[in-house]
Amino acid sequence: MSRDPRRVVHELVDAHGRTYAEEAGIRMRDAPQPLYRLLVLAHLLSARIRGSVAVATARALHEAGLRDPRRMADAGRQERVDALGRGGYRRYDERTAAQLGDAAGLLTERWGGDLRRLRAQADGEVPELRRLLREFPGVGPAGADIFLREVQRVWPQVAPHLDRKALVGAERLGLPGEAGRLLTLAGPTEPAVLAAALVRASLDSRVAQDVLDRAG
Repeated sequence: MSRDPRRVVHELVDAHGRTYAEEAGIRMRDAPQPLYRLLVLAHLLSARIRGSVAVATARALHEAGLRDPRRMADAGRQERVDALGRGGYRRYDERTAAQLGDAAGLLTERWGGDLRRLRAQADGEVPELRRLLREFPGVGPAGADIFLREVQRVWPQVAPHLDRKALVGAERLGLPGEAGRLLTLAGPTEPAVLAAALVRASLDSRVAQDVLDRAG
């Protein structure tokens, strides 16, 4: 069945257009704390664990007061492990607890705890941003891409940003695998929202099928 691609994009965004930051309760602003919380979320989401568990764990870390790099670095490893466990993030808890502490220390020492300084060092260039983000322990290529997809909401230098994972979601829905064409189909939809919705379709066949059913 041939579906109208604009209708498919509309149904995708309407039903699944929620960023992961929103789901984790992060009110995105170009300010140190929400940017740091997004970095932690990207770290958690990049592991081979359910997205819902990563989101719940990001909330648990925030509720435990581990919401800025200095507090994260100063916390004992067991405190971090306990917070990870409350979020359900048990498979990698010891390693992740150590990585979060090391990453927070790096951010504090090198950029004064402020990811805007990292952005300034990269001069807003996406390849350099990706390289610097990958220097944080536990972030890696997947985590850097997650951060960039979500941060484009408040870092216009990054937008529009649809990475390979988002394009895989587009292909699963029978949509063009080219960022420019997808953005045209999406009209006024924010690139960060479109990217998150496409990624959800790439990760979950049920999301893709739901969208296709809705689009007729």
